[in-house]
Amino acid sequence: MDLDGDSPGQAALARRRAVRARERAERALLLAEGYESLSAGSAGATFRRLAELHRSTAVRHQVAAELLESHARRAGQWVRGGGPPPLFMTGVAEACGTPSVAVTLVDADRRQVATASSDRPSRDAQDLEFVLGEGPAQDAVRERAPVEADAAALGRRWPGYGPAVAALGVGHVVAVPLEAPGECVGALAVFDPSPDTASTVLFSRIADALTRSVLLGGDTAPVLFGGIDYRAVVHQAAGVVAVQLRCSVNDALELVKARAFADGRPIGDVARDIVDRQLKIG
Repeated sequence: MDLDGDSPGQAALARRRAVRARERAERALLLAEGYESLSAGSAGATFRRLAELHRSTAVRHQVAAELLESHARRAGQWVRGGGPPPLFMTGVAEACGTPSVAVTLVDADRRQVATASSDRPSRDAQDLEFVLGEGPAQDAVRERAPVEADAAALGRRWPGYGPAVAALGVGHVVAVPLEAPGECVGALAVFDPSPDTASTVLFSRIADALTRSVLLGGDTAPVLFGGIDYRAVVHQAAGVVAVQLRCSVNDALELVKARAFADGRPIGDVARDIVDRQLKIG
């Protein structure tokens, strides 16, 4: 999804957001330095905590600025050179040291409502997690903590998802929660990161920047994500199947998932075929 349907507009938006993120980072650093200068007194512990808070805020905005600047550069290059339109998630993947990352957003009941991926393998992996009902993003959201599994642990931790994602060529996955004040809104999943960058600390910083500076907050720009796969059509398809088979919507949703898994097709494609009456289940 481009801003006003054009990458020049998206590049300009990303640059504006990056400038604001840099400004916020600078203000937070100044506040941190000010509190640190007061930390020698009787209230030193309080001032040190405030300094740490503002330094972590500065890091968040710095990471967000770097992601936005990267996207602005790629959008500008696309305007000049053509080719496929750039995805914001491509820059997130580069920052994580891999081609394949995906963001999953969930509702208050931890149901997956949307995903945004950097490439086809990460999109397929998120489809598998949605269809099979298990996987790293779901665990990261439920536990509100980083989750990691290498090739040896994938099948042990997720008996269905593990072998299926390994068949995609994935041998290592890390997921970290997207934490907002008082809630978890989703997870960032990183597939086959480079050994030099495979750090839950780094991925958590990137997830924090995505959550608090890109998705949520006073100056957010979710439009920059592009390529967002909303699950609304899947739930619409479940409604169609529920009417056809006179079953519950939950049972119908499981049937749609099972059909997608059995056919080896993206669940969004199967759902659209059902809604368009090109595919009937049962």
